[in-house]
Amino acid sequence: MATNGYFTHGYGVKSQGIAGIGIALPQDGLAAATNPAGTAWVGNRADIGVTWFRPNRGAEIKGNDLGPYGSLDGKYDGNGTRNFLIPELGYVKQLNPEWAAGVAVYGNGGMNTDYGNNPFARLGGTGPAGINLEQLFISPSVAFKLNESHAIGLALNLAHQRFEAKGLQPFTQASASPGNVTNRGTDSANGWGARIGYTGKLTPTLTIGATYATKTRMGNFDKYKGLFAEEGGFDIPANYGIGIAWQASTALTLAADVQRIELSDIRAVGNPIANLLAGNALGTSNGGGFGWRDVTVVKIGAAYDLTHDWTIRGGYSHVTQPIPPSQTFFNILAPGIVQDHLSLGASWKQGKDGELSFAYTHAFKTTVNGNGSIPPGSPLAGGFGGGEANLHMFEDIFAIAYGWKY
Repeated sequence: MATNGYFTHGYGVKSQGIAGIGIALPQDGLAAATNPAGTAWVGNRADIGVTWFRPNRGAEIKGNDLGPYGSLDGKYDGNGTRNFLIPELGYVKQLNPEWAAGVAVYGNGGMNTDYGNNPFARLGGTGPAGINLEQLFISPSVAFKLNESHAIGLALNLAHQRFEAKGLQPFTQASASPGNVTNRGTDSANGWGARIGYTGKLTPTLTIGATYATKTRMGNFDKYKGLFAEEGGFDIPANYGIGIAWQASTALTLAADVQRIELSDIRAVGNPIANLLAGNALGTSNGGGFGWRDVTVVKIGAAYDLTHDWTIRGGYSHVTQPIPPSQTFFNILAPGIVQDHLSLGASWKQGKDGELSFAYTHAFKTTVNGNGSIPPGSPLAGGFGGGEANLHMFEDIFAIAYGWKY
């Protein structure tokens, strides 16, 4: 995945259909993934779903000159792997009128590139190049209704992530651990964090919400301690947000969320490539990284009950750009640059207690052109031949889920 930075744009198919909104609008058993206070409002229910994710990513290098080594110039397609299936599961039990508990299982985020034509081949890269990052969250939650209008919630984020890199042989010479940069197979790490949340009905038709997730502290990727800063450290960043939902009529609900993701606080993600040129080898505490910035996500959407059995949804979200033009070279491997998403969704009631939900999201094509992105100079002197790396990406996401009350 690569939507809001590398976080998914929404948790739960209903949320995906309204641009990922959910802080003040809990809709299903995955509510705790966005705001654990939502567990208090969805009743006894279970949801199971799957998302088909299809990103299109690539890069172009221009103006590069490696002297006797040739040039990196060319267009590179990163779509060697095109289709990804991401499952989700949510369950909530109302323990008594005040307390509810549940668990949400979902993909928090990830990133994949697969270049059959290795962009770094002229520097000595062999075979396909790319990375694969997957993050799974299991989030048990509890929520407590302070009264009929206000609730608080707490979720424990138990995380498992996997990573693999290949074709990055040229970067071994710039690493503190050259044998742990590339082609080490899949490595995994576990960790944990927490999320807290609040929802409050200010009036019978107006609900607000707020949520905060701590940094998820992860074990290191030991097989890639020569690639990521802090000897393979790759924690999952803290994030927080506020939301509002207004029931404009008996059939129409309008909602919006604002979210902040602190990507730059993770050194493997936030350290710029300039750190490498300043003598901080890959894998060290201040080693060069991807140079990502923190991002702010704004989401707006609406849900409308067409009939007793059909509800339709739609929404738009925009995220600020995490990758500066100066950081595009290393981000050929991780072009998480899409910014604008348009979502459509629907739910169809199945009998008394069941419902089938669908969602489709298109992330519009975004291009980031490099500006001072490739370090100049000869590879023998630690340079990469200058020029610019330009990134492009767009995505299509289709999701389906079945939910039932019990």
